[in-house]
Amino acid sequence: MTNRDAGQAGPNIVIVGQSGRLQYEAVIFAASLFANSPQTPRLFVAEPQPGPLWPKLPEMSAEVRDLLEEMGATLLPFESRHFGHAYPYGNKIEALLALPEGEPFIFFDTDTLILDSLTRVPFDFDRPGASLRVEGTWPQIELYGPGYTQIWRSLYDRFGLDFEASLDLTQPDEFWRRYLYFNAGYFFYRCPRVFGQRFLDYALTIRDDPPRELIGQQMTPWLDQVALPLVISSLGGGRDALPPGLLDGEVSCHYRVLPLLYARESDRVVEVLEEVTAPQRIKRVLKGYDPVKRTVFQGRGHKVRAMFDRDNLPRREQAIRNRIKREGYWMR
Repeated sequence: MTNRDAGQAGPNIVIVGQSGRLQYEAVIFAASLFANSPQTPRLFVAEPQPGPLWPKLPEMSAEVRDLLEEMGATLLPFESRHFGHAYPYGNKIEALLALPEGEPFIFFDTDTLILDSLTRVPFDFDRPGASLRVEGTWPQIELYGPGYTQIWRSLYDRFGLDFEASLDLTQPDEFWRRYLYFNAGYFFYRCPRVFGQRFLDYALTIRDDPPRELIGQQMTPWLDQVALPLVISSLGGGRDALPPGLLDGEVSCHYRVLPLLYARESDRVVEVLEEVTAPQRIKRVLKGYDPVKRTVFQGRGHKVRAMFDRDNLPRREQAIRNRIKREGYWMR
């Protein structure tokens, strides 16, 4: 059963599809979802529409759109009213407002593979959560500037939220993991309109009228990840919304870019990627994107894989990226 069987109950899945890299990632995501979680009720591929905030057309190509619909996806056009080209990460915020109101949803970044059935994940859609596969990318603490506590407290105070309740007291003071911080690679809730409007309001406030403690902090590309923990806190969620090891684990993989996938992910992830991209109708479309053609179909990915010991990877992602680049295999 695919998402074309409208009688199937369950959460809506949503990704963003757009011209360029994201449209090919959307094809790979959809192929992995329908192969490994066939009881998924409905996949929406949200597509930004042309408008004044897009100097170039943001729509996917006709062949990608046709393939996604053939696989069973529902294309979901939405208007970019606040972000657009200047901050394309805002797509994941504005797309939520186009989804069916009052129906639970799970948002995934397109650079994600579904490895097993999403029914394995015990979602409580009344308690939102998001990805904890994250590094301490924000804020960047300056020598004489405010610390983590001052910066994060200023944001919670701005929106009238309980800062103390957000803390992980098992982590030391002024260590980034003490503070609620998510990767926006997935998140979920019982209503996309409620979540999306809250997300939009908080992101615009932070962008346009930040607390003084944020002066000097870089907000691009981190704005969505700064606003996200505040949204989740305001709606009663937190870092313990899901058991560990399922999303970003046995059930899904947020691989980011294909060379990183081959460098650090499990054999199962590589197997799924190569299986779901093998059918001719899918391969024919994906060959139009050089990083997929060279990394997956022409074997560069396995050359990258041979460079790394998955049991002894560099601690920081940047070190992995730098080594791949030195060898001339970096593509995205």
